[in-house]
Amino acid sequence: MELSSLGYAITWYIYLFWLGIVFYPLVKLVLGRTFFDDGYAFSKIVSIVLLSYFTLVATQLFEFTRVFLFTSLFTFATLEYFLISKYFPKFKLLEKKSIKKIVGVEILFILSFAFWIFVRGQEPSIHGLEKFMDFGFMNSILRSKHLPPLDMWLSADPTHPKGYPINYYYFGHLTGAVLIKLSNIPSKFGYNLILATLFGLGITEVFSIVTTLIKNSFKKVSNFFVILFGLFGAFIANLGGNLHTIYVFTKGYDANNPLPFWKIFTLVPHPEKYWYPNATRFIYHTIHEFPAYSYVVADLHGHVFDIPIVLLTLALSYLLVFKLKLESYFLGAIFGFLIAIHYMTNAFDGPIYLLYFSFILLFIKGFNRKTFLGLITLIASFLVFSYPFSSHFSPFSNKIGLNCPPSFLSSIKHIGPLVFLSENCQISPLWMLLVLWGFFWFGFVTFLSLNIKKKKISEVALFVFSLFFVGTILIIIPEFFYAKDIYPGYFRANTMFKLGYQAFIMMSIATVYTIALVKKTKLKKIRWVIVKLIFSALTMLVVIYPYFAITSYYGKLNKKADLDGSKWMKTQHPAIKEIIEFVNHNIVGQPIIIEAQGDSYTDYNSVSAYTGLPTVAGWQVHEWLWRGSANVVGKRIPEIQTFYATSDPNVVLAMARKYHIKYIVVSPLEREKYPQLNEEKFSQVAYKIFTSSNGQASLYMIK
Repeated sequence: MELSSLGYAITWYIYLFWLGIVFYPLVKLVLGRTFFDDGYAFSKIVSIVLLSYFTLVATQLFEFTRVFLFTSLFTFATLEYFLISKYFPKFKLLEKKSIKKIVGVEILFILSFAFWIFVRGQEPSIHGLEKFMDFGFMNSILRSKHLPPLDMWLSADPTHPKGYPINYYYFGHLTGAVLIKLSNIPSKFGYNLILATLFGLGITEVFSIVTTLIKNSFKKVSNFFVILFGLFGAFIANLGGNLHTIYVFTKGYDANNPLPFWKIFTLVPHPEKYWYPNATRFIYHTIHEFPAYSYVVADLHGHVFDIPIVLLTLALSYLLVFKLKLESYFLGAIFGFLIAIHYMTNAFDGPIYLLYFSFILLFIKGFNRKTFLGLITLIASFLVFSYPFSSHFSPFSNKIGLNCPPSFLSSIKHIGPLVFLSENCQISPLWMLLVLWGFFWFGFVTFLSLNIKKKKISEVALFVFSLFFVGTILIIIPEFFYAKDIYPGYFRANTMFKLGYQAFIMMSIATVYTIALVKKTKLKKIRWVIVKLIFSALTMLVVIYPYFAITSYYGKLNKKADLDGSKWMKTQHPAIKEIIEFVNHNIVGQPIIIEAQGDSYTDYNSVSAYTGLPTVAGWQVHEWLWRGSANVVGKRIPEIQTFYATSDPNVVLAMARKYHIKYIVVSPLEREKYPQLNEEKFSQVAYKIFTSSNGQASLYMIK
């Protein structure tokens, strides 16, 4: 019997709470003396990351079960207690002055978690965009006895009789699967609970970082001011947009032809003409998303899973800048581990945070023997910690392209991993960059003007500078370089997307701190009045974005929240929904199915996505990206067509042997895809083990 959405949400939260409690002693030991909330906001993500990484390593030997997860947690808790008791006998876990802050942070997490459950509950469908991909990864992991997990869209064949591992950075999906398995909640509910969890973690972690920066910056500052700006920072980083909302005050424009806002500006706003995705696709042929958009559209991609891990990394980076003496090997190993986690979660984030740590070590801490050893240890530990993943993973791209290469280079074409393609030339107009990043860059300029004349720069200021500086570098890089992938017209889209995403998070925190700095600094000159007015106007444009995004996607927010991500199928594909439920309740392991193969972003391959059972071939362009060749799936497409259309049962058996097929799906989607489908021959080689209530879909098991 299934619980209600509310029942599942409460159950999920209870598990999250105890996960945080298990690792809170470790978190407080590291962050407690520096962070406003004793680092409590990071205890949940530390627990999730450590448990998931241990799962990645250990389940190559042990089975991935609930018993394994509970045993691992108990072992961690026992080991943690023993080590702290032995080496830190004077350590106090709970102190009176910190209990209120811990309770406050937990309440903030609950409110954020509940808020996004309510929002997502208005339209919980695991449907559209790339949700099938993310859901399929998690369902495949959930069915796996051992890792690495199998690709649900590329079945075994004669060259890979044990199947193909997922060739994608799936560590974030593993963390989701760990939470689903631990709580024993159906994945169709777990998908949306994961999204609400990431939102709650994002809110509380940014709150912790911003409150810490402000508390450590000013000698006399009220807790009200600290908390107010902590909440403001949490809002900007997680729900804020960019200055693209200036187009609310225009007549609107064709998404394929953005016009300068000043040419179509009107004093009267036209909110009905504002379309929120345009803020993420403003510069032609590029992508520049940010967390608010990701939360709204609800694809559980690697960059979304990585948000709370990124914030943990920034928190530890601040600790490094603020107070830690550099113990080269120890810190190098910790940061190497974090970079490995980033790489396995969202591959671009690995080199991004390698760049960030290198900047801190070499330019803030200063280049010396210790920092050099720390950097070497960091790289070595990254290679070691990422090996359980990288040993089964082939990067999508190993070439770097030069944007708009000069003619003498384009005639050469390439030098080693460097590529020079004359047709790949896109320059972002400066005014468009200012629309996207003007809020943060104004903050950067203001921050510099407040600190440039100071004789001594505080550790907080150094950290904030690192966020602004590295964030700006990440924005500039795609104007010159890009990671080459399979998309010709959008050749730098992924590079700009992934680098800009991290720049947004970094500079959100830095800009909110700068606004607090302006507020607390006694500045009487008229120019600072103007600065405050400009900040007010820019902030208004940034904070109104979620109103348009949330209401456009989720409507008036007047429905009762429902977290069942499969409910949409009841009206659109009821017969397929019944097959999926039959499979999930009756078939264990990962036997191979065959279903209609479809193009990316379609409803095809829904059975494999919703069950985690590998199918012969899934979304072609996605597999092309993951595997580096269109032929990986392309050569199977005509075979699948023949399988369904032929009247010869021997052809069916031959293909079943070739691809290890155990189950055959016949539904309206198969009939739509293959109009010549001949179902009669299946009864000669297979048992019909399920028929939908409307008689439109059947599941066969090969004899």
